[in-house]
Amino acid sequence: MLNFEFFNPTRIVFGQGTIARLDTLVASDARVLILLGGESARKNGTLAEVRAALGAREVYEFDGIEPNPSYETLMKAVSLVREKKLDFLLAVGGGSVIDGTKFVAAAIDYDGEPWDILETRGDTVTSALPFGSVLTLPATGSEMNDGSVVTRRATQAKLAFTSPHVFPRFSILDPTKTYTLPIRQIANGVVDSFTHVMEQYLTYPADGLVQDRFAEGLLQTLIEIGPKLLEKADDYELRANFMWVATLALNGLIGADVPQDWSTHIIGHELTARYNIDHARTLAVVLPANLQVRRAAKHGKLLQYAQRVWGITQGSEDERIDAAIDRTRAFFESMGIQTRLPDYGIDASEIGTLVGQLRAHGMVELGERKDVTPEVGQRILEASL
Repeated sequence: MLNFEFFNPTRIVFGQGTIARLDTLVASDARVLILLGGESARKNGTLAEVRAALGAREVYEFDGIEPNPSYETLMKAVSLVREKKLDFLLAVGGGSVIDGTKFVAAAIDYDGEPWDILETRGDTVTSALPFGSVLTLPATGSEMNDGSVVTRRATQAKLAFTSPHVFPRFSILDPTKTYTLPIRQIANGVVDSFTHVMEQYLTYPADGLVQDRFAEGLLQTLIEIGPKLLEKADDYELRANFMWVATLALNGLIGADVPQDWSTHIIGHELTARYNIDHARTLAVVLPANLQVRRAAKHGKLLQYAQRVWGITQGSEDERIDAAIDRTRAFFESMGIQTRLPDYGIDASEIGTLVGQLRAHGMVELGERKDVTPEVGQRILEASL
């Protein structure tokens, strides 16, 4: 086991009807900005429930936070908070809205150019406005962690930051709020959650026995319920288990004493920033290719993954690894998600540009051993064709 610190102060309020708890979770004299994405929270009644629970508090709304939230949009929210002198933020939506809210919270009193928060990966954040969240789309785990990803449209840069100052004070998780989600978003959420676990699990053996078993259980749960989620929109138990798995996949627990990779995410970010492909779909493209290209470095964990997650015990070591990678790709495709670059209109001629973006953004030593160079990234992208 590696040395580690584990800290997570976010209160989780889980279950049906829990939005009403906002009245006790938010200070009675708070001046609140509700941050939203599209129109779904209005159409399905979630926003009305939120406003009713907030009662007589002074409340403003900020709409339009995009999937892959943009710096340009978020800075408009920062201006509104400063203008109205608001003191509490409430994200109502999925991971993009919560990620965006984290950036807004950190940027309000930031001394300097707020984009520096991303450039420094959050190291320069010293305070943040308090905020909570009402989760409507399970996927990113942002409701219970200190990470955020923001895109700057002007430069096509998609960067992440972390800071202990941007943990949500609380997050409300009501599985019934997922009933009206499009199938595409549910499928994306499953793949996103699956890959979050894999980035922390499938590295090299580090004797993190507890974390390995946690991770394998989460992966098996997603494999079990993933296809069922596409068939049953209003099955409370399925949606509740999915919502909790997605949160546990990235709340820091399963990565506490083990090495972590994250190269799949970083390479995927470049695909999203340049081609606006759904984040989860870039992961479905990159992860199987990443495992194939780096199979020697991940040999021990790939064999463990094959046996414990997929039950693959027959054949040579290479055959078992091939089978595990094939089963991973097949699982993504069973969720209706394509796993090759040409499926998204990207051919070999684009790979040089993508590798150039990795270099331009300083992503030159990725992975659990810092050995995923731009050259390795190129091989991974080529294997994604």
